[in-house]
Amino acid sequence: MFDTEQLPASRAAASSERRPSRRLGRSLAAALLAATALAGLAPRILHAAAIPASGAATETTAPVDTAPRTARLPDFADLVAKVRPAVVSITSRMGVQQASDESEPMMPFARPGSPHGQMPDGQMPHAGAGRLVEARGAGFIVDADGTVVTNNHVVRNAKSISVTLADGTELPAKLVGTDPRTDIAVLKVSSPHKLPFISLGDSASVRPGEWVVAMGNPFGLGGTVTAGIVSALGRDIGSGPYDDYIQIDAPINQGNSGGPLFTQDGHVIGINTAILSPTGGSVGIGFAIPADMVRQVVAQIEEGGHVTRGYLGVESQPVTATMAAALHLPRPDATDGSPAFGGALVAGVEPTSPAARAGIQPGDVIVAVNHASVKAPRDLALAVAAGTPGADATFSVIRDGAAKDVTVRLAVLKAGEQAEQAAPASGGIGLALAPLTPELGRRLDLPNQARGALVAGVKPGSAAEQSGLRAGDVLIGVGSHAVASAEDAARAIREQLATGDKNRTLALALRVVRDGHTAFVAVDTSKVGTATGGAAAAEPNGDEAG
Repeated sequence: MFDTEQLPASRAAASSERRPSRRLGRSLAAALLAATALAGLAPRILHAAAIPASGAATETTAPVDTAPRTARLPDFADLVAKVRPAVVSITSRMGVQQASDESEPMMPFARPGSPHGQMPDGQMPHAGAGRLVEARGAGFIVDADGTVVTNNHVVRNAKSISVTLADGTELPAKLVGTDPRTDIAVLKVSSPHKLPFISLGDSASVRPGEWVVAMGNPFGLGGTVTAGIVSALGRDIGSGPYDDYIQIDAPINQGNSGGPLFTQDGHVIGINTAILSPTGGSVGIGFAIPADMVRQVVAQIEEGGHVTRGYLGVESQPVTATMAAALHLPRPDATDGSPAFGGALVAGVEPTSPAARAGIQPGDVIVAVNHASVKAPRDLALAVAAGTPGADATFSVIRDGAAKDVTVRLAVLKAGEQAEQAAPASGGIGLALAPLTPELGRRLDLPNQARGALVAGVKPGSAAEQSGLRAGDVLIGVGSHAVASAEDAARAIREQLATGDKNRTLALALRVVRDGHTAFVAVDTSKVGTATGGAAAAEPNGDEAG
C-alpha cells in the first residue's frame, strides 16, 4: 500500500536527505508494478489509485495552469448525451441444444484459416443453470412507438427477447421480422409512454476519413461509446450476396452487434455488425451495414414481416483483364466512348428464369441495370435485389463485342432460390478431353441432357495447371458458343486459338461446370506458345495436349 499523504516541505527535504534509499525503493516499486501490468497483459482490472506516479507526494509544487474550458479539444459528449437514451441492450434467451447447434454464430471468435478471419462481432453467450443460454447484443429505437432495429444474428433462434433501456428499464420484445441475407432484424416493445428514438441518416454521403461514434453493449457493458473514422466504403467480406459494408476503426467488440454508428450530426449511418480479428477482440477493423440498406429492409419488414427482392436467375463472375481480352471487350483506356472492361460476366443462366426468358446468354457481360453502372457481380446483385418484382428492368450487355439492351421482367426471389451470385473462377489450356457419357454425368450430378467434354487430365506446367483447371471439370462452351462433345470442344479451341493468333488476342474464354457451378475460365494463351503449337493444345479421347 502506497502512502499518498503529502509531507510538509521542510520535513520532505529532511526526509529526502536522511532516507534516499527509501525514495528510490518507492520509485522502483512503482515502476516494477507498472511494468508487471504491461508485460503480463493480464485480463484484470487494476485500480488507478494503487499505482502512484514516480516520486509522488515527496515535494510540493505549484499548481499547473489549466486552459479555459472553452479552449479544450472538441469531444462527443453532447452527441452522446443526445443519442444515448435511444440505444438499448438486447438479451436473447434460447435452449441449450439450440445454442450448441448455432455455436458458430454464438461464439464469434475467428479461427485460424477461416475466410478473411471475419466474424459477427456481437453475441456474448451466458449459460444459466445449465438450462438456458443468453446472447447479448445491442440495438436502437427508430420511432416513439418502440420499433427497435438490431442484427438478425443477435436474436436468431431466441425463445424470448428482452430490451433494456438506457435508464435500466427492461421490456419484453416481440420479433416483427428478420432478413438473414442482410443480417437485419426488427423488434417491437410496448411502453406506457413515448420512447426516445433516433433517425436513420444518409449513408450514401459518408466519406472515408469522417468521424464516427459507435455505441453498444460490448461484453455486457451497456451504453459503451467508442469513436473513430470511416476507413473505407463498399466492403465485401463474403458474408452474403448483398455485402456493402462501411469499414470503420472505432473499436467494436462482442456485444456491439446491432448497435448504431453515428456521424457528428447525431444520425445513424449504419448498424455495427462484424469485425475482422484473429483474437476475437477489436483490432481496428469493423464493419457496419449502411443506413440506406437498413431503411429499405426495415420498411419492408414493418409492412409485411419479410423482405421482397427482385430475381434475375444468373450466375456471374468478375471480368479480369485476361477475360476481357478473351471476350474482345473494350480496353480500359478506350477513348471512343465505349465502356471499359468491368461489369458482371454471365457464367450461367437458370432455366425458365427471367434472364432465360429475356434471352440473356452465358458470355454476356452486364455493364448496367436501368442505366446505373455495374462494375462487379456484387453491383448486379444489389441492383437486381432493389428491383421491383413484376416490373421491367433494362440490362445493358456486351455480347460478342457489341453493346445491346435487354429488357427483363424481374420475378420474386423466393426463399429457396439463390440470389444473383458470383460463380467460382478457374482457368486453363493444355487439356486432355474425354467424352461425357451418361454414367459420368450421373456421377457428377449433371442434368440428364448435359452435353460437353470431360476434362480427363491437365498437363503439368501448362496454362491449364497455372490457371486452376482440374480433372473432373466439364467443358460446355468455348467463348459464347456451346460445345456438344470432346471433338466439338477440341475443334472450337483450335479455331479460337488460330483466330486469336491472327488478331493478336492472347486469351481464350472457356465455359466449365464444377461442383454444380458454371463459370467462364480465362486462358492466357501467351503461355501456350505459337498458334501452330497452340492448335494442338486440346485433343479429344484422353490424348494429352501439347
